[in-house]
Amino acid sequence: MYKNLKIKILESLSSVMPIVVIVLLLSFTIVPISLYTMILFLVGAILLIFGMGLFTLGADIAMMPMGEKVGAQLTKSRNLVFLILTALLFGIVITIAEPDLQVLATQVPSIPNMTLILSVAIGVGSFLVLALLRILFQVNLVILLIIFYAIVFLLAYFSPTRFLAVAFDSGGVTTGPITVPFIMALGLGVASVRGDKNSQEDSFGLISLCSVGPILAVLILGLFFGVSSEDYVVQTQATAENIKEVVVLFISGFPHYFKEVAVALSPIIIFFLIFQKLYLKLSKHYVKKIYVGIAYTYIGLVCFLTGVNVGFMPVGNHIGNTIAQLSYHWVLVPLGIVIGMFVVIAEPAVHVLTKQVEEITSGNITKRAMLISLSCGVGISVGIAMIRVLTSIPVWCFLIPGYGIAIALSRFVPKIFTAIAFDSGGVASGPMTATFLLPLAMGACQALDGEIMTDAFGIVAMVAMTPLVTIQVLGLIYTIGEKKRSAEIPVMESKKEEDNDIIEF
Repeated sequence: MYKNLKIKILESLSSVMPIVVIVLLLSFTIVPISLYTMILFLVGAILLIFGMGLFTLGADIAMMPMGEKVGAQLTKSRNLVFLILTALLFGIVITIAEPDLQVLATQVPSIPNMTLILSVAIGVGSFLVLALLRILFQVNLVILLIIFYAIVFLLAYFSPTRFLAVAFDSGGVTTGPITVPFIMALGLGVASVRGDKNSQEDSFGLISLCSVGPILAVLILGLFFGVSSEDYVVQTQATAENIKEVVVLFISGFPHYFKEVAVALSPIIIFFLIFQKLYLKLSKHYVKKIYVGIAYTYIGLVCFLTGVNVGFMPVGNHIGNTIAQLSYHWVLVPLGIVIGMFVVIAEPAVHVLTKQVEEITSGNITKRAMLISLSCGVGISVGIAMIRVLTSIPVWCFLIPGYGIAIALSRFVPKIFTAIAFDSGGVASGPMTATFLLPLAMGACQALDGEIMTDAFGIVAMVAMTPLVTIQVLGLIYTIGEKKRSAEIPVMESKKEEDNDIIEF
């Protein structure tokens, strides 16, 4: 166990160090950062590295096996009503507890927090049911995505413009580090019971559909509520002026996230305990191993969320605000690209997804290829988000073409790449995006006297969109390569036969 933990922490260290190096370089060049704010950031980075290592190990030991066992049992029961009600209830409960959604709800003016949270939760629960039924009845994912995104953009036309960015952001934040491992494994468990040749491919796509539900739910809310930038109150980021304040910030942060993560994980644990008692009846040794994994997941996520929320948010906001005031503030665009490329690698759920992709495809789609594709996609998206901050271009000018290209590409790549691509969009937009990239955009927007609701919000939506294109481009390259290899095999066999004829002669 210690050896595995060491490997996971070294992996997270390699993911986080580029971000630390970028911030340090900026602090010594164009963005001076006070000593104690830098200490906040560095302590946050240490917590992030340790937390992400523990979290990914816990996900491997507990979250993924739990999801697979429960998903398989739901399918084996052969009771469709039972599957629908359980999936709906689970989707609603786990979404209500998702920390990222709680953060987003407090940022949206004019709508009561619980109204927004419940609407999004019902959206996720409903589409989780739809996603599981799609696996059981082998419905084409691309057709469903085309239908529902057509409905999304139709609703977007009638919803207030200022609501559009928030709606698409909600689709990204609901698929956070707690929901992703369990939901993905749930799909894998349901698909495994089918056992046909396409079952593994169909196990992907749950995250993509669960991301559509919140967008639709919030757009429907937009028809009844109005959101204006005048209602928005900018929340000042907590900074430290001395070591005592640094210590106080972290000490006060830990209890909050201990409680938040406990609330978020408890529905999963309760569901598992019920299934274990009534249906699974796993051995005591196996259950004990899962409990250890849950403990790792819990401690890791607490450390991760405390590190990024206390240590990273003030630095992100400060960097955006300072650079936007420079005469050459256009540097925000290339800087955003570079930061975006490295930030996505530090997302815990990204490592869960890439590992599962590599295992299910038997190494044909490697973790390295996935990470490179995701990095390129998120880097581009953050660069575009910075362009939006500087120019106030509406978010729909990028979302409509982006999703249009993604749907068009789905006609030319294998189905598994389309499912992985749309899942990757939801996974890439996790806590690092909400706590570092969004404050970066908001800080820049404040300095430029822009509209927070239209110019800064939408960065999560952009981060969720571009992987849809880049992962499918990876699939296109993979498909072309396979066709070339298939074409070369007959030629090689023909040449081998000619050589044998010569030898015989």
